[in-house]
Amino acid sequence: MSRYTLDFSPLLGYWDVFLHGALLTLQMTALAVVAGVAVGVLVAFGKRGRNRALAWACTVYIEIVRNTPFLVQIFLFYFGLASFGVRMPTFTAAVLAMIINIAAYAAEIIRAGLEAVPRGQIEAAECLGLPRWRIGWHVMLQPSIEKVYPALTSQFLLMMQASAMASQISAQELTAIANTVQSDTFRSLETYLVVAALYIVLSLFIKGLSALLGRAVFRRSRVVNQAHRLSRSTPAVATAGGAA
Repeated sequence: MSRYTLDFSPLLGYWDVFLHGALLTLQMTALAVVAGVAVGVLVAFGKRGRNRALAWACTVYIEIVRNTPFLVQIFLFYFGLASFGVRMPTFTAAVLAMIINIAAYAAEIIRAGLEAVPRGQIEAAECLGLPRWRIGWHVMLQPSIEKVYPALTSQFLLMMQASAMASQISAQELTAIANTVQSDTFRSLETYLVVAALYIVLSLFIKGLSALLGRAVFRRSRVVNQAHRLSRSTPAVATAGGAA
């Protein structure tokens, strides 16, 4: 029985190809996240709205997307629409499928956050005469996004990893690049070890970027936490002063 020896040297000439695939994966993920969250917010409000037809349509959309494989959704965009004469590049088809997919999951996550907003806060804002859009933005959406932000971040990571499905329609993202490289070099194990390492780096990058974005956007939580810590330390200081 022959022993297999790892040899990454045949892959050295493909680093620019790997980096191109990684950048394309990031680009696809970024477009899908931005557009998908925007659509998800609209769907979440539509599902909670008073218009029953719209709420029903949003519910049907969410259930269809969440109960069908992502690969099938990509095939529907790329191959299914081609049956009606609608042909699009592989990158466009993959990104559209990713947007539709992440929007459904984001809508449910955001809806859960909206449900967690106390009804009293909304009624207080209505008593103050605030416009509906300001109530929706300041009183409902911003606090709910802050609460469900970790869940959204996890969904972003899952979407980045699911982008590997786009290799099935020959979109030149990271997994498709790996398939090409391993067929050229016949070093399958080394190729997919490199790709796994790149996916880990991309995941850590997205986690770090999301954490920085959360700190920059959710300043209100930092102010509230600082005030809470201050209120907890004040009695202790006062007690120590009284004892002296």
